Amino acid sequence: MNLVIVESPAKAKTINKYLGAEYTVLASYGHIRDLPSKDGSVQPGDDFAMVWESDARSQKHVREIIQAAKKADHLFLATDPDREGEAIAWHVLEVLNKGKALNGVDVKRVVFNEITKSAILDAFSHPRDIDGEMVNAYLARRALDYLVGFTLSPVLWRKLPGSRSAGRVQSVALRLICEREDEIDIFVPREYWSVRADFDTGAGVMVNAALTHLDGKKLDKWALPDEAAAQAAVGAIRSGAFSVAAVEKKQTKRHPAAPFTTSTLQQEASRKLGFSAKRTMQTAQRLYEGASIGGETVGLITYMRTDGVQMAAEALTACRALIARDFGEAYLPDAPRVYKSKAKNAQEAHEAVRPTDLTRLPKAVAAFLDEDQRRLYELIWKRTVASQMESVVLDQVAVDIASGPREIVLRATGSIIAFDGFYRLYHEGRDETTGDAESNGNDEKERILPEMAVGQALACKTVLPQQHFTQPPPRYSEASLVRKLEELGIGRPSTYASIISVLQERNYVRLEQRRFIPEDRGRVVTAFLTNFFKRYMEYNFTADLEDKLDDISGGRADWKQVLRDFWTAFSASVEDIGQLRVREVLDALNDLLAPHFFPQKDDGKDPRTCPTCADGQLSLKLGKFGAFIGCSNYPECRFTRPLTSAGDDQNDMPELEAGPKLLGVDPVSGLDVTLRKGPYGIYVQLGEQVEGEKKRPKRASLAKGESPAQVDLEKALGLLALPRDVGEHPETGKMIQAGLGRFGPYLSYNNMFISLKGDDDPLTIGINRAVTVIAESGKTPPVELGKHPKDKKPVTVRKGRWGPFVQHGRTKANLPKSTAEEDVTLEMALELLAKGDKGKGAAKTPKKAPKKAVKKTTKKAPAKKAPAKKKTAPKKAAEA
Repeated sequence: MNLVIVESPAKAKTINKYLGAEYTVLASYGHIRDLPSKDGSVQPGDDFAMVWESDARSQKHVREIIQAAKKADHLFLATDPDREGEAIAWHVLEVLNKGKALNGVDVKRVVFNEITKSAILDAFSHPRDIDGEMVNAYLARRALDYLVGFTLSPVLWRKLPGSRSAGRVQSVALRLICEREDEIDIFVPREYWSVRADFDTGAGVMVNAALTHLDGKKLDKWALPDEAAAQAAVGAIRSGAFSVAAVEKKQTKRHPAAPFTTSTLQQEASRKLGFSAKRTMQTAQRLYEGASIGGETVGLITYMRTDGVQMAAEALTACRALIARDFGEAYLPDAPRVYKSKAKNAQEAHEAVRPTDLTRLPKAVAAFLDEDQRRLYELIWKRTVASQMESVVLDQVAVDIASGPREIVLRATGSIIAFDGFYRLYHEGRDETTGDAESNGNDEKERILPEMAVGQALACKTVLPQQHFTQPPPRYSEASLVRKLEELGIGRPSTYASIISVLQERNYVRLEQRRFIPEDRGRVVTAFLTNFFKRYMEYNFTADLEDKLDDISGGRADWKQVLRDFWTAFSASVEDIGQLRVREVLDALNDLLAPHFFPQKDDGKDPRTCPTCADGQLSLKLGKFGAFIGCSNYPECRFTRPLTSAGDDQNDMPELEAGPKLLGVDPVSGLDVTLRKGPYGIYVQLGEQVEGEKKRPKRASLAKGESPAQVDLEKALGLLALPRDVGEHPETGKMIQAGLGRFGPYLSYNNMFISLKGDDDPLTIGINRAVTVIAESGKTPPVELGKHPKDKKPVTVRKGRWGPFVQHGRTKANLPKSTAEEDVTLEMALELLAKGDKGKGAAKTPKKAPKKAVKKTTKKAPAKKAPAKKKTAPKKAAEA
């Protein structure tokens, strides 16, 4: 038998179809082992020995894999083609070796970059061994992350109650966001002016030009600092006689961007589609694992965790053939374009993210995809094809308009697209945070200047001065933060989405209008870490660690030595900081964060003066539940002020107090969709209450921690549509639903409810991820024993936190410890339910009887038991 191990059940199902009946394909459902979340999982004193454990969910899959491996002749480990996939394969091999399941079994590693029949069959014809160096790099990364987390977190808990470490890489990303906010806080706008004029070239054709020279001198940005200087320039222009002094013409080209990497895909999906990094990766995962098209499940894109920008030769050939066929030879370059990644630490082992088959046009597969998949696939397809198209050709013209001997010069510029090239298919998005176009200079608009000749006289018609103020640096968006992390070499392509999610989940940052704003608790943690662990928060230190991990995976460094070098210095720093008193920490933080928590007042008064007692000084203090602002005269003065954390409170839209906010119109019903504030929080509503009708309009609450400022029409319609059908479970055929309840987002399947956590969103989760979540939950569906004779309702056996139990309606009864679930019969269950369970959920009749009995006995008990207790205590004391 040929046994194949992959990560996900959806991937297993597809691969099994390609390989045929001679192969058995099982899913590991992700990692089957991990480091336990407790002290001692990594042991520096024992040469960094690592303790691995499988949770209850994984143990089930491990048993299935071991049983299958004992019957196998060949084992193929076909997990993802990256470091994480190599680690999963290694874990499976380690578990099978310990289970003595590989006697005489030939073990090979198989990797493929796309889930298509040709790619799968080719990979299985060229197997290899597990890459030990790549595994070592994974082990080093896991050990580093664990040691930082489990060493630094206790220091944070003791010195800053209520705070948690954001992680080795997340802490550095948080520092980026906080430092940008610091720049904004201290920014002082500077005024400057510009002047533009309209000139008549004849026959009423006007040309607009900007002032560049005055009194024979070239003007810089600050040359006109105020209105007086601008008006003086306006007067000079109005009094002059102008003519064309120079005409400059040139032709320039705009080249297409490279195919997508993980980070550029996340950035462009954010700019063009409004997707978060998490949503992009979840959607890309579903496209990679495939969709059923024409009765066959096929992967639509190549592996989506990559920093490579090259494409396979056959993909280039297919791309060029498509361009020639659909756009014409004029749009096809003479030779294929070759790209090289600019990202620091880039690994060119993988292809770029591209369609597996470029002849599958977006419109041809749209019917088989959900809306997110359709939009993302179209984006990837267009970017891939555009990357091999001809450049855009621009004709640019610049005209200098001068008075006399060039004492005053104004410049008019224009450009036209002489050849649209790749613009015919695709324009790279504009960064919504900076407002700057990307490096390819897209979004050019045609600005056509009339033909003008040197010496041609022009009549000045209007002159307009304009006031400007410098703007503070923009806050990071998801796109610009990912780009910055990539530039610095911090993190890997597969980690950007989780980095951003962790910062938001721990309420260190919040996202408003698609920009990151640090919460005060995030500022406090960053100030603490940058002040007391400065070396480990430096950008180049984190990037250098990434270099060392790459050296390990390339066989250029020993992973244990990298850990030794890190741990020696890091543990010494932690020990030194551990000796500091909390007061010393607070004093340092008070100084570092003073500009934020105590900004200067316009009236010049001391911003630290207590508003209650007037002679106390405000400062940062620590309590049981975290940091706050308090008065130095405590306990005489009990003034306190919490650290603001708008991400913790949904009621951060005071404008809703005045009434509902219209988000838009539901395209199906034509009813208004509004955002409203009620006694239990903020919610969305479809339509209005009709007078005289009892039926209320459909409503949906926001998820816990979700900012109402981020809710738009699309989001609101998604919430109102919950619960939604995700898809049928591939094994049982039963429908899986996703919804949002009083305890948060969940999946509903086979009479079970499974909570969604972390990156999983009920609005976007797909069937493959849903199946994995259900499997990882460890929950099993209830087993129906039969119908209750009284009301014909089902009697079931279920698993609970405290063991198995039987249930009928709301009545529950725990099984005796000696009774196994599979041994329970309907008769036994009815007997247990009739007796009632003494714990939670007992039958109604048994509940009332014990209460009466207890009341009777408690009245008599004190007279008999009290003397006995009094006598016993002295005896024990005397013996002691």
